[in-house]
Amino acid sequence: YEEAQAVIETGEGEYKEEILALNGLAQKLRDRRFKDGAIAFDRYEVKFDIDENGKPLGTYIKESKEANKLIEEFMLLANRTVAEFIGKSKNKTKKTFVYRIHEQPDPGKLRDFSAFISRFGYKMRTEGTKTDISKGINKLLDSVQGKPEENLVETLAIRSMQKAHYTTDNIGHYGLAMDYYTHFTSPIRRYPDTMVHRLLTKYADGGRSANEKHYEELCEHCSEMEQIAQNAERDSIKYKMVEFMGDKLGEEFDAHISGITSYAVSYTHLTL
Repeated sequence: YEEAQAVIETGEGEYKEEILALNGLAQKLRDRRFKDGAIAFDRYEVKFDIDENGKPLGTYIKESKEANKLIEEFMLLANRTVAEFIGKSKNKTKKTFVYRIHEQPDPGKLRDFSAFISRFGYKMRTEGTKTDISKGINKLLDSVQGKPEENLVETLAIRSMQKAHYTTDNIGHYGLAMDYYTHFTSPIRRYPDTMVHRLLTKYADGGRSANEKHYEELCEHCSEMEQIAQNAERDSIKYKMVEFMGDKLGEEFDAHISGITSYAVSYTHLTL
C-alpha cells in the first residue's frame, strides 16, 4: 500500500501507468457508488506500537488513503459481480447462494441520532426513500469533517445503522447501495468466501442448487462468529488502551465523550 500510495502521490515509480490508470477507475467507481446512494463511512482506526512482550508503547491513527481505497473499490466490484452472476441468472430455478445483506436503518434509531446531532446544530433527513436518507447521512458526514465532534458523530452514525450479515435470502446491501453483494475476495480469512467459491465451482460444473436450509444455517453461524470476532477485537483494543494508560494515573487529558452509563464513561477520542 505504501509503495502504491507513493506512485499515486508523485506520479513516478514502478508500474506507474497501471497504478494511475487503476486509481482513476477506482475513483469513478467510488463516485458512482455515492451517486447511487452508498454511505461514506471513512473511519480512523486506533493502532498501537507494541514491544516484543506486547506492551503498548504508543498509539497512532491508521488512515485509509487512495491506495487503500483503490483496492477497496475493486474488491467491492468483484464481490458485486459474483453476486450478480448467480443472483441475476436467467435460469428458471433460483440457485442457493451466500449473500452479504444490509438492511435500511431502524427509523427509531435514526430519529434518536437526529435529535442528538441537533444539539451541535446539525440536521439530518430521517424520512423518504432509502437514497434520500443515505444522501442525508453523507451530507452530515461531510459537514462534520475537521470539526471537534467529527469522530463522535461518525461513531454514533455507525451505531444507528443495522448490522450487515450473511443469508441466502438476498435483499441487497443498503450501505453500499448494491442490489446484489457477497463476500468473495478473502477465502483465506473468511469462511463465507470459501462457501461462495465452492458454490461457484459447483454451479460452473453444472451442479444442482445446493440445499438452502443447510446454507442458511451456515450463514447464521458465520454471522454469529463474525460478531464474536468483532467483539473480541474491540475488547482487545480497550484492553490495550487501559494497559497503555495504566502508568498515567493522575494525569489529565482531553477526550470526546460518546456515552455515559451507570458504571462508566465512554470516549471516542483521547488526546495524548
